[in-house]
Amino acid sequence: MGRAAWQLGLRQILPRLQPDLWVFGYGSLMWDPGFAYEEAPHARVFGYHRALCLLSVRNRGTPERPGLVLAMDRGGSCHGIAFRIAPSAQGEVLDYLWAREMYTGAYRPVVVPARLADGRRIAALAFIARPGHAQYCRTASPEEAARLVVQGHGSYGRALDYLRNVVRHLDALGICDGPLHRVLAISEALDATRGMDRQQETPYGP
Repeated sequence: MGRAAWQLGLRQILPRLQPDLWVFGYGSLMWDPGFAYEEAPHARVFGYHRALCLLSVRNRGTPERPGLVLAMDRGGSCHGIAFRIAPSAQGEVLDYLWAREMYTGAYRPVVVPARLADGRRIAALAFIARPGHAQYCRTASPEEAARLVVQGHGSYGRALDYLRNVVRHLDALGICDGPLHRVLAISEALDATRGMDRQQETPYGP
């Protein structure tokens, strides 16, 4: 999505997010938002769930050997953090989010219903996986997801390190996500096996 399309989309959805702009974080935004906010309570979004469903072809992988990273996908619900943005900072924050989240067009900005920890119900801006995009990937099993996680290595490092970091932060925030823990456990075992195989290889030559 180009900047013009992004701005057009924002004009269409921003009236539903006023007077308060809330941004929902389900992954790295939760512990590294990168912008100023007025409050950041725990929140639960309905209609979407956190999933390893996006191929990383730059940060945590390459086009030839993509890694697998988080996005929000349809169905279920998702616990995360909702950030309330001051009116004076909304333009700056939206520009920042465009640069951070929309550079490949793999996400689409949507308004999602959310319930805050104190019971308030809000509408929040969230970034959802775009099913028709080339990076969208619904794996058939945790084992297949783990294979993609282990193979991915990009400009930001390994997809496995990314997943470790995600699980560690979710645990620290008190947000339980069993499917991610399972994929991490399988990934760790697969990575250890591959490491042993590399150590046992016999080099050729003098």
